Amino acid sequence: MSPAEKFTYQTLENRTKALAIALGFRDQSTLEHSDRVQTLAVELAKAVGLCEGQISALRISSRFHDIGKIGIPDRILMKPGKLDQDDWDVMHTHPAIGEQIVLSTELDGASQTAHIIRHHHECFDGSGYPDKLAGEDIPVGARIIGIVDSYDAMAYTRSYHMGRGHSAIIDQINRESGSKHDPYLLKHFCRIIETSDNRVK
Repeated sequence: MSPAEKFTYQTLENRTKALAIALGFRDQSTLEHSDRVQTLAVELAKAVGLCEGQISALRISSRFHDIGKIGIPDRILMKPGKLDQDDWDVMHTHPAIGEQIVLSTELDGASQTAHIIRHHHECFDGSGYPDKLAGEDIPVGARIIGIVDSYDAMAYTRSYHMGRGHSAIIDQINRESGSKHDPYLLKHFCRIIETSDNRVK
């Protein structure tokens, strides 16, 4: 990565720290989840040999992949129970909201980062959202976030589900190989998670 590109992503990361603080005030559990997703995403990116520039963009986009939840009403985001279909329809808008928030910074590097954020809930078979992209049309950073986001989301209790153990999570995401998740990236994730500090019991 050139010094100019390194400076671009460092500046973007520094100037978006306020977004993380805002998210933490809105929902501390989402901020903690984002921190864990960032760590795992960078670990996986390095394991599959992404270049330094891709990793820099991923480091920021994984940190802010859920920043769009700032725009989700409290009655849904903080709902003490399962979400109904109408709730999920609203929740599914958060990637596009996050994209717009990051783009609004108008900083160099924001468009690459926002693009990853927009697509982190796409599925490998094209059944995801918001644009139903499939396969390698989904940015590799978004495919990485999709895997590590799923792992961490299942590991911790939320209003709509109980947290699961490591083995149960791995069984579930392996069943989603080729449908929700990129099989190649998932294979490497299943290897690196075994020694990660963010592996749950």
